[in-house]
Amino acid sequence: MRSLFVMDPLERINVRGDSTYVTMRECSDRGLPTWMCTPDRLYARDGRTRALVTPVRTTADAPYFHVEAPVDLDLGDFDVVWMRKDPPFDMTYIFTTYLLDMAPPSTLVVNGPRGLKLFNEKMWVQQQWPDLQPPTLLTNDVERIKRFVREQPGRSVIKPWDGNGGRGVVVTDAEDRNLPSLAELLTQDGRTYAITQAYVPEVVDGDKRILLFDGEPVGAMLRVPHAADHRANMHAGGATIACELTATDRAICDAIAPALREWGMVFVGIDVIGTVLTEINVTSPTGIREMNRLYGTRLESNLVDRVMERADARRRSA
Repeated sequence: MRSLFVMDPLERINVRGDSTYVTMRECSDRGLPTWMCTPDRLYARDGRTRALVTPVRTTADAPYFHVEAPVDLDLGDFDVVWMRKDPPFDMTYIFTTYLLDMAPPSTLVVNGPRGLKLFNEKMWVQQQWPDLQPPTLLTNDVERIKRFVREQPGRSVIKPWDGNGGRGVVVTDAEDRNLPSLAELLTQDGRTYAITQAYVPEVVDGDKRILLFDGEPVGAMLRVPHAADHRANMHAGGATIACELTATDRAICDAIAPALREWGMVFVGIDVIGTVLTEINVTSPTGIREMNRLYGTRLESNLVDRVMERADARRRSA
């Protein structure tokens, strides 16, 4: 299996917590040829997407990434293209999915580029499974946000529709004199959209990240907020602890699994608080390394196995 990882520059990778790194290392440990490139190295010529790609061998010890001279290759030269560029989900990201969508039928793109550009991780739940989420408002109207918050019996959360890692997430309530200012800031005075949701009190016990490979849950962990922060995200200092999948968790996974498989969402991380689904992370989800440490597993091996099976089936049918 020849793999190309479309990703952030290697020097930005935090090997201790990065799922892309450990997946690349799994490929290298198996002797599978691996290349990488940043999105700006993709281009199209006569309807074929190509890229200036760097051969890379990934190891467990520093310097971790051993690179060779870049070469210009067609995406058809690869069995798998892993789209692992971290957010933000902006027009540059969307344009990258256009180029990846031009990969030939014999090349598997993980995750599927059509699904990536259609389904934003904070909005897909609203589009297809609104009954699984807490009461939610998506708007750029400051007054509408203030009314929504004042209608809730408890607190509310306001967050950017395109944020990641807990960036810009705030907790407020009907009595908060900062509410008007927060609504103005999050919508940039009505110029952009923000998501407002009813606060789910169970978040103090942890925001559960569940990883799904090909629609099947393979691991879960709780991200517990730091005492000085409402946010449970690992980037915001949330602690990770082991947990079990509940019947509700499994029901949520069962509900979304057919759509994940339909759109080629092979590697997905969902966020569940209490009994509600808040996000479906499809753009470079993470959590493999943390779960491996908690449970003594090697989820990257499971993932590569599944992708190899899909890639083999793709080659046979092309």
